[in-house]
Amino acid sequence: MSEEVSKRAEEEADTPDLEGQSDDSSDEGDASGDTEMDFLRSLFSRTLGLSPGEKVLDELTLDAVARYILSGKCKNIICMVGAGISTSAGIPDFRSPGTGLYANLQKYSLPYPEAIFQIDYFKKHPEPFFALARELYPGQFKPTVCHYFMKMLKDKGLLTRCYSQNIDTLERVAGLEGEDLIEAHGTFHTSHCVSFLCRKEYSMDWMKNKIFSEDIPKCDSCGSLVKPDIVFFGENLPARFFATMKMDFPRCDLLIIMGTSLQVQPFASLVNRVSNSCPRLLINMEKTGQSEFGMGLFGFGGGMDFDSDKAYRDVAHLSTCDDGCMALAELLGWKAELDEMVKREHALIDSKDAKKKDKEANQSSRSTGAEAGKSDKTE
Repeated sequence: MSEEVSKRAEEEADTPDLEGQSDDSSDEGDASGDTEMDFLRSLFSRTLGLSPGEKVLDELTLDAVARYILSGKCKNIICMVGAGISTSAGIPDFRSPGTGLYANLQKYSLPYPEAIFQIDYFKKHPEPFFALARELYPGQFKPTVCHYFMKMLKDKGLLTRCYSQNIDTLERVAGLEGEDLIEAHGTFHTSHCVSFLCRKEYSMDWMKNKIFSEDIPKCDSCGSLVKPDIVFFGENLPARFFATMKMDFPRCDLLIIMGTSLQVQPFASLVNRVSNSCPRLLINMEKTGQSEFGMGLFGFGGGMDFDSDKAYRDVAHLSTCDDGCMALAELLGWKAELDEMVKREHALIDSKDAKKKDKEANQSSRSTGAEAGKSDKTE
């Protein structure tokens, strides 16, 4: 019993006298809280792989991105792009108030704007989608400065791949090929019968003829609807999207994000698949893709971080995508080359369009002449 009393006395002697502490105790408590927060940050960072990486850029500016590209250390650039890169071509984006696609669909009497891209609604009411497709169909628009900037990255051996949310095929028109592209939300390039038992494939020309003749495209094998291979809400993304991203993003050493709101998953989550040291450049009219509150509270991201005191790799250049690409090209010493590429390629497109119209006019003239000849013989 005496040993227990003795031990208790020793413990009491070692226990701090809380009542006798000075007013500095609050400061010590703050320091203790900081230590605990640092511990939590470290724990979550190690567990989730979110610890800050090496700082590659000497400052968070477009100039610094250009210096990094020119340093020779940047060899694997991935571009993530959305509808904003095509607005200067005359194609509306989806969500801009007043001018976006979803704000101007009243004439189709939809239950809600997104229904036009809902697979279940499409199967019951295909007419609104094909009416919209006539307005936005590929081949009526020219690639933008932004599209040709990506082509220039390819020509210089710097582009690993372009991940696009767009279905307008302007990346292909600008010169990116199938291997250069992941069309995450599909493409008009091919079409398929919607029947799981059929799935017959149709060409872009076949679909175009159907759409512009105002026929609802039906499968000539089974009679089911035929849909362009664009991804509707309720459908899976292409398998190649998932397979390729696992290979591309870990080796990316510069991610350029342009013209996207980063609101649609799983595309938006790609920004987090690069290494923690990989710089990320956003060229957009507004900042987007920032860290969610829970992650930002602990100070280690989970999204883009442009403004916090812990920001170390994310750069936001707020402008149109064309202006941003031209500004970056100027800093890289590529502006004259990009200007020339845009003028040359647009002239080629205009020339091809003119020849195509002349050919169609001649065919129409010959057809009219043949009909007139038949009429004369009949009389």
